Amino acid sequence: MLTPETVRSYIEESLLCEHVEVRGDGQHFEAIIVSELFEGKSVLKQHQVVYDALGDRMKSEIHALSMRTMTPDKWKST
Repeated sequence: MLTPETVRSYIEESLLCEHVEVRGDGQHFEAIIVSELFEGKSVLKQHQVVYDALGDRMKSEIHALSMRTMTPDKWKST
């Protein structure tokens, strides 16, 4: 069974992140992802960056991923 820690490591391996949190039950996951790569991008584009980084894992291993993505500045102000 896929763990939140494994999903977190996939994200951290694929993206330059300042902060990543992942929770889930083995099939459905929720993530908070903070990265400078999101700067100047819409939320949709930010999510596409993550999906692109995870690649085929989104089709084969991760069945559902809900995300809150933000820039480091936004993260610091929350």
